[in-house]
Amino acid sequence: MAMANTKAVAIAIGFVLLNFASQCYGSYGYGGLQYGFYNGKCQASDVEAIVRNTVYSKFLKDRTIAPALIRMQFHDCFVNGCDASILLDGPNSEKTAPPNLSVRGYDVIDAAKSAVEKVCPGVVSCADIIVMATRDVVSFNGGGRYSVQTGRRDGTVSLAQNTRILPPPTASVSSAIKTFAQKGLSATDMVYLLGGHTIGVAHCSLIKDRLYNFKNTGKPDPTMDLALLSSLRRTCAQNATVDRTANLDQNPFSSAVVDKSFYSQIMLHRGVLKFDQDLALDSLTKSTVAAISRSSDFTTKFGQAMVKMGAIQVLTGKQGEIRKSCRAVNPLTLTSLIN
Repeated sequence: MAMANTKAVAIAIGFVLLNFASQCYGSYGYGGLQYGFYNGKCQASDVEAIVRNTVYSKFLKDRTIAPALIRMQFHDCFVNGCDASILLDGPNSEKTAPPNLSVRGYDVIDAAKSAVEKVCPGVVSCADIIVMATRDVVSFNGGGRYSVQTGRRDGTVSLAQNTRILPPPTASVSSAIKTFAQKGLSATDMVYLLGGHTIGVAHCSLIKDRLYNFKNTGKPDPTMDLALLSSLRRTCAQNATVDRTANLDQNPFSSAVVDKSFYSQIMLHRGVLKFDQDLALDSLTKSTVAAISRSSDFTTKFGQAMVKMGAIQVLTGKQGEIRKSCRAVNPLTLTSLIN
């Protein structure tokens, strides 16, 4: 217990220092990152191929890791930047915060880190592995393979209280736009990033109010397509004791494919989450949703938005560290923070 408290103090001290340091940006690209950063740094080993092969073996056993890793990258990057802080264990780490209790895929990142460390110890950051692994699962699900920038270093800060910035499911479109703007992302970026909902599911507990008692009216959400309402009520019974799930993309032919179908569905009032449906109804975003639903370049633009998000407040150069384990700050770094 004493050691846990010491770590919490050290992490809190590190937060003050790194919150300023993370504002420093280089000249190579987004946040000082580079394409092919690891080329030549691990002798003949191809770091991105090692991560891809490891993730693919996991993906074949569990294809639901694709939406899980997309969500993980979002939750990591929005809290103190893309520094793998979400991976750190601890009594008051980001993992313990309510928004992150359902985040998963940590074992996938652990496996990729272990594979890379065997051939190239102490070089590849956990923060970069999250970004590479997410890109890979997007491509495995038909989303096209976009190039990612690397060169991030790992943060030493992980505090549950910092997750407050994550937009809640009940957020309005306008408030979410403001939150994304704080991270350097435009409303258009936000709409494309929400395209991650082209795969994945929502639990019934998040949508029951829309089905039975929207805004305490005792009636369903009037914006929901009636056929969808009937279908979701069969999945999410009002008095059910099991929290079942429903696909976020209600097109049965593409609910597991990264494509633009999600946008067509919400335009038809077939959005499962209220926020998703609001994207197609709000004057601030509905024209963008309509344009994407007609476009032929969604996967390209989605990849570009993911790359942009992946550069939020990154640590580069001599900032942060390269963790030996993605779940813990290196002992020497921890000692220096305490002293």
